[in-house]
Amino acid sequence: MSRTDELETRIASRGSAVVAFSGGVDSSLVAALAARALGPRALAVTAVSPALATGELDGARGVANAVGIAHEVISTDELARDGYVRNDRDRCYHCKTELYEQLWGLARARGYAAVLSGANADDTGDWRPGLRAAAEHGVVHPLLEAGVGKEEVRALAAELGVPSAWKPASPCLASRLPYGTEVDPEVLRQVDRAELALKALGYPVVRVRHYGVLGRVEIAADDLARALSERTAVEEAVRAAGYAKVEIDQEPFRSGSLNRFTARLPVVG
Repeated sequence: MSRTDELETRIASRGSAVVAFSGGVDSSLVAALAARALGPRALAVTAVSPALATGELDGARGVANAVGIAHEVISTDELARDGYVRNDRDRCYHCKTELYEQLWGLARARGYAAVLSGANADDTGDWRPGLRAAAEHGVVHPLLEAGVGKEEVRALAAELGVPSAWKPASPCLASRLPYGTEVDPEVLRQVDRAELALKALGYPVVRVRHYGVLGRVEIAADDLARALSERTAVEEAVRAAGYAKVEIDQEPFRSGSLNRFTARLPVVG
């Protein structure tokens, strides 16, 4: 039995399912497998909130259409949850609790038997409070359960022709705020504006880390030298989004770097 057959069999055993679908490669692979295994008994659902970066919803719609799964959009209100707004280290727990409560409400109302996520085997080696929320809500992780890690996720997605197979990770905008900085809709919009401006300059993988009046820019390794040579344009783009101060990290973008930097950054603004 091939790996895709194994995963499809796992998903088919659920009978019907709602897929928590961001349009990233992990959830896109699960959506593609669910479409193959369950046909019209599979539904991909994308949650929209102020923390969703511009362009992500359009991308999700395109992937859903390409893999042939029914797709719907819901609005989530994690900003109404104090634990999310406080932005402690368990912020994602509160976000995912909101998401899974809404997805299960939809699933029960429509008669779907399961809620699936795109969590993969590599996620267990990182700080993932969202997995605790998933466990509390009985969410199924087909990739994680089968021991499929990120590298294999991308290979399987490419094999199935999933458009987002090589899409860089794009976590919610709140991930740009240091823990302890309250999540505010206007701050999320500011981060979004800054990152959009940098993408317009030709930097597809970028993070603008929010430290009050300071926006700290992280650029992917392939583009970092160019960004440093175009420092003025990069800084002007970020200032136009509302930051008084701008720094370009001398090291390439890497996930989780905000935690490291927060520990040594002086308070500004």
